[in-house]
Amino acid sequence: MRIGEVASEVGLPTQTIRFYERQGLLPRPQRGSNGYRTYDAAIVSQLQFIRSGQGAGLTLLEIKAILDLRSDGVNPCAHVSELLSTKLNEVRTRQEELAALEGELEGLIVRSKQLVPARCTDAEICHIIMPTHHVSNREQPDARVS
Repeated sequence: MRIGEVASEVGLPTQTIRFYERQGLLPRPQRGSNGYRTYDAAIVSQLQFIRSGQGAGLTLLEIKAILDLRSDGVNPCAHVSELLSTKLNEVRTRQEELAALEGELEGLIVRSKQLVPARCTDAEICHIIMPTHHVSNREQPDARVS
């Protein structure tokens, strides 16, 4: 198969396939007498694996490590399971962060509807975001330990 045929079969641009080759995710293809890249059918499953890995949130570096394990004759399933568990924990942490941000944004939107734009001072820049109460130096707790 030529690169255009592979690209068409897996739904990727040819530049992406060449990029994966340069990154070591794919083996260097053989070249025909005309200089064109020629691929065997296994390249399709490798590309599908790369795309599936990316869809699961894995980086190209992580995918390369999996492919390297497989090419070394090691079953990478335990490694993949560990990577996916880590990704899931990262997603859950990010969801918590996003939920907190959502609450903050909702509060600011409610606040924006209650404030009068004409009362916004240059020092505040925008009083929707600025807190209503500024803590002066005298009101801050003493940071020194006695």
